[in-house]
Amino acid sequence: MLVPMRAVLEAADRYRYGQGAFNINSVSQAQAAVEVHELFRSPAILQGADLANGFMGGRADFVNATIEDKQKGARNIGSAVRRFAQESPVPVALHLDHGRDFESVKAAVAGGYTSVMIDGSSLPFEKNMELTREVVKYAHERGVTVEGELGILAGVEDHVFSGSSTYTNPLDAVEFFKKTKVDCLAVSYGTKHGAVKGKDVRLRREIVVAVKECLRHEGIFGVLVSHGSSTVPQHVVREINALGGCLSGTGGIDLSELKSAIASGIGKINVDTDIRLAVTRNMRELFFRCPSLQKSASAGAVYRLLASKPDRFDPREFLTPVMDTVTHGVIPDEDIRALCDCIRRGVQEVAGTLIVQFGSAGRAPLVEAVTLEEMARRYREAGI
Repeated sequence: MLVPMRAVLEAADRYRYGQGAFNINSVSQAQAAVEVHELFRSPAILQGADLANGFMGGRADFVNATIEDKQKGARNIGSAVRRFAQESPVPVALHLDHGRDFESVKAAVAGGYTSVMIDGSSLPFEKNMELTREVVKYAHERGVTVEGELGILAGVEDHVFSGSSTYTNPLDAVEFFKKTKVDCLAVSYGTKHGAVKGKDVRLRREIVVAVKECLRHEGIFGVLVSHGSSTVPQHVVREINALGGCLSGTGGIDLSELKSAIASGIGKINVDTDIRLAVTRNMRELFFRCPSLQKSASAGAVYRLLASKPDRFDPREFLTPVMDTVTHGVIPDEDIRALCDCIRRGVQEVAGTLIVQFGSAGRAPLVEAVTLEEMARRYREAGI
């Protein structure tokens, strides 16, 4: 069942577990993510980044995606997730990650997203609140959940880039919740976007504790979100390099740090890089173990891109020759079926591991089965 993300967040906040939010960039990844959450009876948050909508709109050079590309892509992602979630026994939310502007948010909502993020973290504090409040008014009228961001994370993810971090001020975070009425807020407390986070990262959990305590004191509902939270498993990096890749300097957030952050008050944990790594490893392994696929009429072009970009691990850079498969799930032959199977296994390896580690396994029955229409009514009655 497809639900507003607010329902998933309320359960995670009430029962004090971590809810993973996993980025997807193809129909096969959407299918895999729903299926693995079903396997563990976990609520699901699937995320399409702003530029993922451009990619799913058929734009190979997705960094230059137009709003028209994003509108088309949002419809494609929305259609795929709705198809897999419709008959699913677990609640599924579809969330826009790092919405760039109001038009990107509108494209996502029109495409079927049940939650959106507006990232105004690069703006001055007052401007960030003003933009976020406008998005909240638009989205809540439609029952759609809203995530904001306060503070800046270092690192690179799609169009999000910063050379350094600016930690979130807890008092500013409380004011942000009060004035914008967002449902959740991404905070900067030591995580970092991308696969190069440094070694022995230590999270400033006191920021999370302070925000949550202030929110409880004020009687404000608000879930805190951890961006840049991939663990970057080193065994996966080693396997990529053994199969012809050339990744160096990688490092992630230790699972023990993330689990401590959940105990401190983090409710939603975003994961993207880990999935990219596992899928790329699986594709390299597929072509290594089945060398005939390297010359396949349908899948061979994917192999050639993999071979030509040893230092890259974003599957979108390799899958452009099979865009019908990516955007609509078209499987013309057994070679493409094998490719999709290895992609699905990569998603399930990462998501399955973290569902268990974050504590959301078995929690699906705790999430209220609420519609967007009902959630919109609740927002109206609460004045938010």
